[in-house]
Amino acid sequence: YRPGERLIPEEIAAEIGMSRMPVREAFRRLASDGLVVLRPNRGCVVAGLTVDELYEIFEIRSVLEGLAVRLAMPRIDEEELEDLERLLDRMERASQSGSSDWVVRHQEFHGRICALSQRPKLIHQISALHAVIEPYMRIWFDYVEKPLTAREEHAAVIAALRSGDAGQAEQVMQEHILGTAPMLA
Repeated sequence: YRPGERLIPEEIAAEIGMSRMPVREAFRRLASDGLVVLRPNRGCVVAGLTVDELYEIFEIRSVLEGLAVRLAMPRIDEEELEDLERLLDRMERASQSGSSDWVVRHQEFHGRICALSQRPKLIHQISALHAVIEPYMRIWFDYVEKPLTAREEHAAVIAALRSGDAGQAEQVMQEHILGTAPMLA
């Protein structure tokens, strides 16, 4: 669903094969996360972000994911690096096929690194930010030529992790995330 799109509980309930009540409860939860806006007597609308809000989310993500990379460094070994390279290959295949599955693979890549931080609350905050920007990533993927530098940027993250330099890895991750915001805005 796109920002500004009206969500009709009856249609969604029919689409997923359940009653309206769980759908309405889901709307309330989504509203508490800022993903939808509940309007009295007018229903539910997918929330949109201003350009400033989008930049702010990427600034926060850059700091949090930079911290996650720094904390993950002691657990980065050759096996983890190979897993990240496999995820990068999957992202590339999804990109070449024109599949918006790229967004899922991209999230898996970042999620894998964050998971290695072993900080559940940090991971939760980062995941919440990803949930807010995911619709924008999908729209971007569908309407922009393709993520032209994505492979190189993610390969640079892997190279920084491979170097063993936590400060460098943190900086590369932050620059990657901050560099993405202008493409979506």
